[in-house]
Amino acid sequence: MTQSTNMSGGEDDSSQNMTSLVMEIAKALVDSPEFVSVESFRDGEATVLRLRVAPGDIGKVIGKQGRTARSLRTILAAASMKIKHRFSLDIVEDDTAHRS
Repeated sequence: MTQSTNMSGGEDDSSQNMTSLVMEIAKALVDSPEFVSVESFRDGEATVLRLRVAPGDIGKVIGKQGRTARSLRTILAAASMKIKHRFSLDIVEDDTAHRS
């Protein structure tokens, strides 16, 4: 899968960097990295990153009691502070992914 970004100007670079960051971390966590994709889009003053993973990997990116997801969001928030732009993370099960 690929990453997609719907931004323009200087924010495009920061959005691309954040998208790559989330994608690389997610790929390291899952069993099927080929089904990982990250999409970014504007939502008011913030940018939403939508992480999609295979159905069998959703638990790996959420973690026990949501700890892994919380950690991903903490890393994203820390990186966002540097560029002074808010990012949020949505984790979505990709129903179109085929199980291996």
